[in-house]
Amino acid sequence: MAFATERTNYIQLFADFLSIITISICFILKVPQILKLLQMKTARGINLIGLLMELTSYTIMMSYNYRSGYSLLSYLEYPIIWIQELILIFLVLKYKNYLNFYALFGSGVYFSIAGGLILGVVPKGLLAFLVPLCTPIGASSKVVQLVEILKTGNAQSVSILTWFISAFTNFTRVFTITVESADLTLLLNFIINTFLSTSVMVAAIFYKDPPSKLESLKKQQ
Repeated sequence: MAFATERTNYIQLFADFLSIITISICFILKVPQILKLLQMKTARGINLIGLLMELTSYTIMMSYNYRSGYSLLSYLEYPIIWIQELILIFLVLKYKNYLNFYALFGSGVYFSIAGGLILGVVPKGLLAFLVPLCTPIGASSKVVQLVEILKTGNAQSVSILTWFISAFTNFTRVFTITVESADLTLLLNFIINTFLSTSVMVAAIFYKDPPSKLESLKKQQ
């Protein structure tokens, strides 16, 4: 009995350690992508719809974890990534020339809804209904981004490091959530997102050179 208890304590300590690593890495998750956009001054290869879907998923999951009373260590990365995602969306809107009245109006609507979810204005039952939708929403956002890269054949504006960090942090969360709560909804979300983030990363590596450069390389061969 004592051995089993000690083993459980070690597993919990390791899970907490992974949580701290995950949260620490998430402080820079979107930073490489943000810096890439500032450097390239173009958002070619980045899908705005995919980013908005990601933002929706982050907002719902952050609100769900907060209002469920889960340990802050188990979801602190959400508010951290949320802030970075907002900055990223702003830059994409800027470089795609979408900063206009409609963007301002949409921002107002979004922040009103997000405030209602987090502060408890929206019933928790509705939030619980929305949580399972985060898996298809988050997965679809990555599929949309993957399709964007494959369609344009250009991933110059896409940060490979950001997608590597995304895959790694999703993978570590599979373990920590198993130890913390074993919440099947959260587990399914992280497993699927680990696979899709890895897929986007691989596509970004393959298409990191523009088509013209790839063609010249083929001719040399």
